Amino acid sequence: MDAIITGVDGVTRCGWAHSAPEMLPYHDDEWGRQLHGDRALFEKLCLETFQSGLSWITILRKREAFRAAFASFDIDRVAAFDDGDVERLLTDARIVRNRAKITASIANARATKFLVDAQPGALDALLWGFAPPRRTVAPESYAQVPSSTPFSAAASAALKKLGYRFVGPTTMYALMQYAGLVNDHAAGCHLAVGEPGAL
Repeated sequence: MDAIITGVDGVTRCGWAHSAPEMLPYHDDEWGRQLHGDRALFEKLCLETFQSGLSWITILRKREAFRAAFASFDIDRVAAFDDGDVERLLTDARIVRNRAKITASIANARATKFLVDAQPGALDALLWGFAPPRRTVAPESYAQVPSSTPFSAAASAALKKLGYRFVGPTTMYALMQYAGLVNDHAAGCHLAVGEPGAL
């Protein structure tokens, strides 16, 4: 796939934005935009957990179902999920039914609750504390976009110490890309570093 593609609307975007109809608004309105808030970041962390080993489009198409199944990713409510909820989720055909990922998401809710009960905004502050220096040059190709970095590895290690699961360096880098800790829009994309619409 080309690094950039100009759409029928005349706007040049990262090539992957044209891979499925749902990906274009995701590219333009979400990916790489700075995301803050404990609940919003917890949701993204959960969705990245479920994405592990799968394509993102699979999770994106199921996102509303995940929100319904996981109480809109309300941290307190998910942290209170019990074995009955695990079994309920394992029978919910709308989502990815993987026991390890379901129990990891509940464990991550409990770890997040511990953080934010003590200090609201703590998950936000923790994750954004690992934001690297901002890019000054946009990547020319997908080959120039890493799957993980020392910053995502450090974030992974910090979360694991707090009891989080499924938060490896690659998962954390995907979260960093989505939440705007990094801008990996390809050179020529209207949202790339140096472009007028850059994030």
